[in-house]
Amino acid sequence: MTAPTLLQRVDTFAREQKRFWVAETRRQVKRWRHEAARTGDRFTARVSKSWERRSRRAVHVWGMWSRKLQRPWKVMMDRLGHVPIIARNLGRKAAFRLWGMRRPVQRWRVRRKRVNERWGELRAEIRLEEEMERLADAGLPLIVGPWMSEVGYEALYWVPFVRWFASAYHIKPEKLLVLSRGGAGAWYADITPNHLEVFDRVTPEAFASYNNARQDAPGGTIKQWGVSAFEQTLIDQARAEWGWSRANVLHPSLMYQLFRQFWAGNRPLGFVDDHTIYKRIAAPAATAAPLPGLPDEYVAVKFYAAQSLQDTVENRRLLRDLLAGIAERYPIVMLDTGLALDDHGEFSLPTGARVISAREWMTPQNNLAVQSRLIAGAHSFVGTCGSIAWLAPMLGTDTMAVMTDVKFLNVHLHVARRVYRLIEGGRFTPFDLGGLAPLGLGLASLPISPESQRTDA
Repeated sequence: MTAPTLLQRVDTFAREQKRFWVAETRRQVKRWRHEAARTGDRFTARVSKSWERRSRRAVHVWGMWSRKLQRPWKVMMDRLGHVPIIARNLGRKAAFRLWGMRRPVQRWRVRRKRVNERWGELRAEIRLEEEMERLADAGLPLIVGPWMSEVGYEALYWVPFVRWFASAYHIKPEKLLVLSRGGAGAWYADITPNHLEVFDRVTPEAFASYNNARQDAPGGTIKQWGVSAFEQTLIDQARAEWGWSRANVLHPSLMYQLFRQFWAGNRPLGFVDDHTIYKRIAAPAATAAPLPGLPDEYVAVKFYAAQSLQDTVENRRLLRDLLAGIAERYPIVMLDTGLALDDHGEFSLPTGARVISAREWMTPQNNLAVQSRLIAGAHSFVGTCGSIAWLAPMLGTDTMAVMTDVKFLNVHLHVARRVYRLIEGGRFTPFDLGGLAPLGLGLASLPISPESQRTDA
């Protein structure tokens, strides 16, 4: 056998080296894979242990908190089980509280309404005061009236109001012109001598028709709440007669609106005192109203139907008994006018030898002047409470004012009693016929005499 050559030996050595490096590489790769597998196993084991440990910790914590929350949860669930009952109880409490708030809310609403009304009334009164100041500051002549309403309101409120206005704003008498009817100018004699008679410019029929139309209108009343076309005509005629083309008007609506809240009971008597001046009234002169054949001593009587003295059979019987009792002691002068100028119809009562009717002395132009004269000269006056009965004590005549229902007169009686005492007028005695029937009494069983019926106001 021949020896290998160098090339063969080199080739053999290279092959052996190749096999060695291939084997070594495989061995290293195998070792690396084994190491990687071990490393992966260790990491997985570590992660698994950590997760297991954390899981156990979480389970422990959850268990601990679940045990802590178990009672509150149970309590909450128990309470949630009573939600319908709780809701019902809460709803009932809310309803009771709301119901309890009903009256306070109603009182609050009533008070708010009352405050708003009072504020509106106060603003209206301020506007009226400003209107009166405007009339006074203008320096122009003033037409007072025309007065078209009830006699009682004129005597008890309008004349004293005009007297206060003239005094408070220093209006000279010659700058005033009174428009009234029935010869009532004597009632204003201490305020101004200027007077125009309405019945010299319109007929009694037109006057009565005007008042009836005012009352028959929807919401109508005889009270003068504003200047009507009829009244404006009278005012224009007065301006033309006296040459006062620029004269202002002191209209009764000012007084009616100013005293409205007093009559409604929302103002004290002092409010009227602040806007009136009361004085005794002098009777018209004999030359103004001649009354022939008048007895030296008599009782003036005037009964008419009103809300305070209804025209009923029983009232007529009582009034007849009253007249009979008076006639036994004094002659009676009946102040019946025969004029239908308003809704107060006169009672038709029987007459006798001692009963004199004053109708023949009266005309539309002088009927109030004649009645004033007769009342001023009378021993006393007896009549329906209202109208001319408010005037009689101002004339210095003792008065018995007869009624059966006082509810329409309470405010006026309060004013009258105080005023007549202050001016030292005639004694004023309200006499309620309605108080006799419940006791089974009649006027025939009572000593009907003006002296026996006198009481201080």
